[in-house]
Amino acid sequence: MAQRKFFGEIGTLLDKLVMVVTMNGKSYTGNLVGINPDTLSLCLAEAKDEKGHVINRVVLNGSVVSQILAIEKPFDLKALSERLGKVFPTMVRIYEDKGFIWVMDKIKVTEKGVVEGTGPAAERVQKVYAQFISEMKG
Repeated sequence: MAQRKFFGEIGTLLDKLVMVVTMNGKSYTGNLVGINPDTLSLCLAEAKDEKGHVINRVVLNGSVVSQILAIEKPFDLKALSERLGKVFPTMVRIYEDKGFIWVMDKIKVTEKGVVEGTGPAAERVQKVYAQFISEMKG
C-alpha cells in the first residue's frame, strides 16, 4: 500500500517542472517526462543545469538521484473528486495512482478536464472542474 502511494506521488510529478539534485551536488530543472518506477531513473525535457545551460533531454540513473523537488504544485485530484462527489453523490471514483476520476462510470476527468464522456452530465462535470480550477488559481 505504501509503495503504491509512493509511486502515485511520483506519478503526479510527470509533465511538471521539477528540480533534480544528484549525489554529487549537480542540479537540473526541467519538465519530468519519464520515470522508471523500478530504478527511479528519470528523463527531463528542456532541462537547465545550475549554470543555466539548456539541455534538450537529460536522463539520470536513479542511483545518482539524491532529491526530486516539485517546483509546480501538483494538481489536487482528491480535492476535485470530493467536489464532484457533492454534485454526484456515490457516483465518483478516484484513481489517484493513474491520475483520473471516473464519474458515473462513463465520464473520465483528469487535471486537464473531461477527457472522456459526453452529454449533459459531462458538461456538468466540466463546469465543476472549471470552477475548481478558477478557485485554485484565485
